[in-house]
Amino acid sequence: MQVVSFTAIGHAETQYTELANMPIQGSKVADNQGVLVIHPDYAEGLADLDGFSHVYVLFHLHQCKQGALKVKPFLDNQLRGVFATRSPKRPNPIGLSILEIDRLEGNRIHVKGIDMLNGTPIIDIKPYIQAFDCVQNTRDGWYEQGKDPLQTLSDDRFA
Repeated sequence: MQVVSFTAIGHAETQYTELANMPIQGSKVADNQGVLVIHPDYAEGLADLDGFSHVYVLFHLHQCKQGALKVKPFLDNQLRGVFATRSPKRPNPIGLSILEIDRLEGNRIHVKGIDMLNGTPIIDIKPYIQAFDCVQNTRDGWYEQGKDPLQTLSDDRFA
């Protein structure tokens, strides 16, 4: 298989230092704030980002060990294929979050809804554009079967 590598463009500053008891979906925790610190070499790329309310953030799940191809995801106790889950233990440990931009200060993006460990390497940032990114009439697979969306903290199954 082909090997792909990336250089981090920055890191996250958050209150979370352990995998257990952190948000599994940061958008469900209203006062959950953090900062994306972009390396000065990439700061020029932040131009015009202040016109957007939200961003996609791709990041390296640097503290997660590689997992099996079937996992018990949060909000479920049945084994599921890893690609049908949001499990952080994946063949390629890449995370994806949609974060609300609070403000930009130089090379620092203050965000709301963050669900990353302190020091998490940031791979890329892209603007959320409602006209492109808001998909209608979707299906949510196994998640539609009565799972409790209000559970917002992780347990130790992926630590």
